[in-house]
Amino acid sequence: MIQANTLNPTQMHLLKLFSFNNSEEFVLEIKKVLTQHFQEKLDAESDRLWNAGILNQERLDALRHEDFHARP
Repeated sequence: MIQANTLNPTQMHLLKLFSFNNSEEFVLEIKKVLTQHFQEKLDAESDRLWNAGILNQERLDALRHEDFHARP
């Protein structure tokens, strides 16, 4: 396992951001924004793969039965 000794710029920025407001509402808002952001990125990449013919219904059906946690 690789161990990080320093925080990257994104981690530092988030730590600074979170240090100003630690209310439950703020945490929920940040979670919502981050979830929406990464969902949009996932949707865009899924669309790209589908349009490129790399992803299709047959491949999705096969992935449904994969156990990704069993792989090393």
